[in-house]
Amino acid sequence: MLETLRDSLHSSKIYRLAEILSDLGSVVVGLSGGVDSTLLAYMSKAILGKDNVLCVTAVSASLSSDELEVCREFCFKYELTFREVFTREMENPSYLENSSLRCYFCKSELFDELTPLAEECQGTVILGVNSDDDPSTRPGQKAALERGGRFPLSEAGLGKREIREIAHDLGLPTWDKPQSACLASRIPFGTPVTVEALSKIQRVERALKRLGFRQLRARHHGDIVRLEVLTSELELALKSREEIILICKASGYGFATLDLEGFQSGSFHSRGSQSIAN
Repeated sequence: MLETLRDSLHSSKIYRLAEILSDLGSVVVGLSGGVDSTLLAYMSKAILGKDNVLCVTAVSASLSSDELEVCREFCFKYELTFREVFTREMENPSYLENSSLRCYFCKSELFDELTPLAEECQGTVILGVNSDDDPSTRPGQKAALERGGRFPLSEAGLGKREIREIAHDLGLPTWDKPQSACLASRIPFGTPVTVEALSKIQRVERALKRLGFRQLRARHHGDIVRLEVLTSELELALKSREEIILICKASGYGFATLDLEGFQSGSFHSRGSQSIAN
């Protein structure tokens, strides 16, 4: 596998990643279905062998069923040992209140499930964090580090663009997969996380993807859903206006709005988290 990447522009970082994984010996990969975690899983198996790599996906109301299917299919395709665990962040009041530390409590719950699995195989929990991920907006990274987690991609100096290029060179189907995040990230800080809200968000996003939208977010503001799509797809949104309205109302929203600024990952951090319903 490394021979395939020998002439890559990122060969020095790839070899550094290989060294990090080799030193770990045995790993439990937190698999989310995105390009970062799938590349990490693939590289882990290539360096350590199948018997030393366990891929685990945390299943809860905040995980889109589409993302879970991506994880299942990826592990089947590449013969990775795969396990699903059910996490209970929805039972944690600190998580449900949805402060800016929500991800901290989520990752803590994740490690409650992954740490025992790592102890069984005398391994280390590793996550697909890249060097572009800003720790100041990702408190989950702090929780992972406190629990002994490692971020091999970031430690090797690999950013998102480099990771996509390497995944492309390897032929991984996730190389150009749009950015994703848990469904709870669509709810403004301070608005409680509920199963009902997460279900409404998932129904809207799944239906809009079937209309042809590649990258989108259904931001939950009470009875209003604010749709973020790529600026290149704003025209499609206007052409599909009547269908989108029907989808949003059938999903339980009274009003549907289109954000003219377009899709922006982490927009509740960058634009503020006040509900537009206020």
